[in-house]
Amino acid sequence: MLQARDITKRYEGPSGAVGALEGVSLAVEPGEFVGVQGPSGCGKTTLLLACGGLLAPDEGEVLVGGQDPYAMGPNDRAGFRAEKLGFVFQQFHLVPYLSVLDNILSPSLARGSSNGRRRAEELIAHFGLADRARHKPAELSTGERQRTALARALLNDPGLLLADEPTGNLDGDSARSVLEYLAEFAAGGGAVLLVTHDDRAAAYAQRTIHLVDGRVRE
Repeated sequence: MLQARDITKRYEGPSGAVGALEGVSLAVEPGEFVGVQGPSGCGKTTLLLACGGLLAPDEGEVLVGGQDPYAMGPNDRAGFRAEKLGFVFQQFHLVPYLSVLDNILSPSLARGSSNGRRRAEELIAHFGLADRARHKPAELSTGERQRTALARALLNDPGLLLADEPTGNLDGDSARSVLEYLAEFAAGGGAVLLVTHDDRAAAYAQRTIHLVDGRVRE
């Protein structure tokens, strides 16, 4: 489902280029839940963004379902992400003036799905958000916001979920619930790549890759 081959990414700093990733390779198969751990600044989020078609690497190749998103134009790449990938972030990134239902529906705009509303309602029921469907994000608990973000990520039935510290702002019960949903997705044949610094979150993964200074340390 996901192959990253020799990914290198550098950022320009005041004193020259700073390496975020140096020759990182990984693969995630359907049905597999893979964790990426490492200290702050080791390149975890950069790796996730590169794997998700959001940040082009300077060197190396990313394939999602055998396709290279960086070989596509911007519009095609956006449509590809909407169809093939789901993203879950620590800060949720919900649209503040949209209801729970409309936030969950938002990825269907890029895909033009005809059954988006029915799928959104199924996810709202699955994540226990039925009594919050018309509420705005400011009216939700932190756990409800993350469940809304997870439902949004699943709207288009992606094959791959990319999660960046999805439990970082959650209490223990809410964090456990989100991680169980991710494990459920993988058990159903989906692929999950989880970036986290939390050992308890990484314990849900079937295997863990450790990043140190932008390089893989098994």
